[in-house]
Amino acid sequence: MESTNKNKHLVLDDRYDIQHGLDASLSFKAIGAAIGKDCTTVSKEIRAHIIFVKKGASYRPFNDCANRFHCNYSGDACDECSRKNKKKCSTCGSCVPTCADYKKEVCPLLSKPPYVCNGCTKRNECTLEKHLYDARSAQKEYEELRSESRSRYNLTEKELKQLNSVMSPLLKNGQSIHHILTNNPDKILRCEKTIYTYVDSGLFDCRNVDMPRKVRFRPRKKKSVELKVDKACRMGRTYDDYIKFREEHPELPVVELDSVEGIKGGAVLLTIHFVLQRFQLAYKRKANDSQSVIDIFNSLYDLLGKELYMKLFPILLADNGTEFSNPEALEFGPDGERRSWVFYCNPSAPNEKGACENNHEFIRRVIPKGKDIGKYSQEQINLMMNHINSYSRHELGNKPPYAILAFHYGKRLLKKLGFERIQPNDIILKPSLLRKHD
Repeated sequence: MESTNKNKHLVLDDRYDIQHGLDASLSFKAIGAAIGKDCTTVSKEIRAHIIFVKKGASYRPFNDCANRFHCNYSGDACDECSRKNKKKCSTCGSCVPTCADYKKEVCPLLSKPPYVCNGCTKRNECTLEKHLYDARSAQKEYEELRSESRSRYNLTEKELKQLNSVMSPLLKNGQSIHHILTNNPDKILRCEKTIYTYVDSGLFDCRNVDMPRKVRFRPRKKKSVELKVDKACRMGRTYDDYIKFREEHPELPVVELDSVEGIKGGAVLLTIHFVLQRFQLAYKRKANDSQSVIDIFNSLYDLLGKELYMKLFPILLADNGTEFSNPEALEFGPDGERRSWVFYCNPSAPNEKGACENNHEFIRRVIPKGKDIGKYSQEQINLMMNHINSYSRHELGNKPPYAILAFHYGKRLLKKLGFERIQPNDIILKPSLLRKHD
């Protein structure tokens, strides 16, 4: 009897054959013939699983700045250069992204087949960022993507914004979803049931209450399904990638991101935790979506300016929540230039950003679990964080996070962020703190 298994998916052995073929500079057609696949399959596989390696050459550090050959900086590109003998900054490589004149250079050969540096004869002499194909890494990414594709919603940020711009105004005008889809087939490429699900999940500005007939029915019991925008967002940004990046750039500080919920479906807090200083920012958001996180970081970018922002937020470490599922919008500013690197913890591993999780205990002293965060203003949240950041910590030598951050970046930064220090004997870490200012 003939097998019904079409064997469409590549397996680990196929990926090793692709890697060895690239190392030997074979064409996609030759590699495809070796594994019994079309050359376009090989091309798609390679482009889908490229890993980026920031590694220099022998006795030459990593440096992908286009101005590296005529750089005139000598230890003065950074405010505080740790090098004892201040030579040309182009021979350092550790502070490249923070330089004001930094401009990323990409090898032009990477824009055409084979798209990677595996078989390049100049690979060991090049100081640019390497694009590599690794079989084991590709297999791991494939397995993660396969697992995620069988759960959650497949919706990009642009699609969500476009759907919201069409659906919300019309629903608020009293139109039904069926009527809207019937008269806008060219603008909404989703079925009626899917749109109902999106509204139920709170993805649009409109809500169930905007549909009079919908709110009459008792909601069915169902398993909640998490929305995951852009399922491939974690590729190249895993915790293992974070560890490698930290080894290559130990001088860059880490900022941990998380959310603090009040009541289910209500307002939430975005917490931004500076690991070294134990200092934490908290911003109120109406919903736990990715756009609200992006808006907060864009406002911080405008407030602080590019140079100061890049000093404060070079590495962002987040969990796998929906609100952090658009990493490119966090990594690149409105001007299109890179300002941060985003990485994700492993699923169900809160210990990988334990400093942020531990600091949430202070927030829970003031806003216990189950309390509606929506009833508090941002001014009240700032007041709470003033008290928390003024609280002395044993691990900081009995100094408060406020003092440590002021030491590293100056009090002017704290004033810009709207923070002020609370005297030790005036600190309140109980719900009564916010009740006094209701």
